[in-house]
Amino acid sequence: MNDKKDVLDHGPFFHGTKAELNIGDLLEPQHLSNYQDKKSNHIYFTATLEAAKWGAELAKSESKERIYMVEPLGDFENDPNVTDKKFPGNPTRSYRSKSPLKVIAELGVWERHSDEQINHMLTSLEKLREEGKAVIFD
Repeated sequence: MNDKKDVLDHGPFFHGTKAELNIGDLLEPQHLSNYQDKKSNHIYFTATLEAAKWGAELAKSESKERIYMVEPLGDFENDPNVTDKKFPGNPTRSYRSKSPLKVIAELGVWERHSDEQINHMLTSLEKLREEGKAVIFD
């Protein structure tokens, strides 16, 4: 975990989802994951718009894709699911926390990935699930 004098990243931070939230709402752990059929012990966020777009586009739901700017209200750590496991270092600037994130704004306009890119990613994720490799360490 980071401490206040050794901040991992100064943001701004984003959370991609299909949930409809309001400014001031808190995103908290212990809710059903967008990507697994279980409650998540952490809340995940990123400092890159690219990673937030994937979060919104791949979330389980038929609702509108949304990206929120968020403020971490406590300590956070590098997301071990992508840091060093898939990408050396943390180029996606992806993090997780057991403390809430406060919604401070919604990005009204952003360019989503093409349907072809999203379908390719969904196919790749399905292949990983079939191989038993789609494990999220939470």
